[in-house]
Amino acid sequence: MTPAGGLTRRTLLRAAAVGAAATAAGCGGGTRSVQVAVVWSGGELDRFREVVAAYPAPVRVVSAGNDIDAFLRARHLAGTSPDVAILSRPGLVTEYAARGWLRPVRPSTEYAVPIGLGDLLLAEGQRYGLWVKAAHKSLVWHLPSMLPEPPTSWDELVSLTRRLGALARDGGPAPLAIGAADGWVLTDWFENVLADLAPTAYDALAASEGDWQGRAVRDTLDRLAELWSIKGAFPGGGRRALLTQYEESVIQVVRSRRAVMVFEADFTAEVVGRFRSGTEEPVTFRFPSAGAGGGALIVGGDVAVAFDHDRGGLELVEWLTRADSFGPWLRAGGYLSPNTTISLTEYADPVRRQLAREMRGPDTLHFDLSDQLPGAFTGSDGVGIWRIMQDFFADVTDGVPARRAIDDATGQLAAAARDAGGDR
Repeated sequence: MTPAGGLTRRTLLRAAAVGAAATAAGCGGGTRSVQVAVVWSGGELDRFREVVAAYPAPVRVVSAGNDIDAFLRARHLAGTSPDVAILSRPGLVTEYAARGWLRPVRPSTEYAVPIGLGDLLLAEGQRYGLWVKAAHKSLVWHLPSMLPEPPTSWDELVSLTRRLGALARDGGPAPLAIGAADGWVLTDWFENVLADLAPTAYDALAASEGDWQGRAVRDTLDRLAELWSIKGAFPGGGRRALLTQYEESVIQVVRSRRAVMVFEADFTAEVVGRFRSGTEEPVTFRFPSAGAGGGALIVGGDVAVAFDHDRGGLELVEWLTRADSFGPWLRAGGYLSPNTTISLTEYADPVRRQLAREMRGPDTLHFDLSDQLPGAFTGSDGVGIWRIMQDFFADVTDGVPARRAIDDATGQLAAAARDAGGDR
């Protein structure tokens, strides 16, 4: 990825080429097409194209690659912004709105989202984005034959990791796979533990009002250090884990079986479908809580915005919030809707039906923290909170005492927050 705000020559050329093609396509006469830039690729991109095929006007869908922010900045500089974009960071919505790039949007009458999500997309009292896809980010995946009885608490997870880690040193599978080469995987771990231990502190940090060197962050890092420092926890050890990308970590569980468990969101099912060996289906359990009962629920999501053009973009965004618009993707599987007006019976997949039910539960939902952080602090390859969490992971898996690793990490987090204008 390109660090936020930086535009490489390759990004500029690619965006200009896409913009020129869009302009040419729009001059061919007939009904004007609506162009949408999306964060998706592969199977998700194909499914979204099936969705918009039902829209009454032509829709051109462009995958913006890994860094849609850089792509959209380049398109803005070239004067060829798309009509609509699908973003995964609510912070970009408010930033673009403040720059005057976006138009306020209005949902259909068939649209409602869980408490707390809608307010993330407001600027100056107006709504500039609407949620169109959700991600349940509090899941641990495993094969039943490899783990008949999953842990039900954080302490049980630690005990299980110690026991399986000892067996791994004698040739057995490691207890945990982790794609630490992708910093967002580590921030997802951090967010699940923080929201469980200190939900009020989580919300304060998301609002740039919290203390990155405070007790809540230190306790969260201490809990992660307790688990991550266990000998034999990861296939090949911590250094190998830092070279392991997210998809490979899933493969280590469902194909090569070098590990027993992998933590990540519901979109892991797509990777499972491509790489699983044999007929055994993996199952999930909720990220373990430190206390009794279920812990917090972390969700991510993708939001539709309309750029300041004619009404074509506004009308498409409104259409995407109708209860039946994502029907093709919903029926095909691999899609979780943030729209609570959609009946749970519409989910053909019983797993996602249960996940949708959990998202509608009261008082447990927190939106992905790193996606709410300002500026470069939000993270991308080699910068921001992603890099800081990778440095912390490297320290605790390499024998650095937890207290020293925590001091270093919290100092870096506080400095990054100040540089980004995010308080302490």
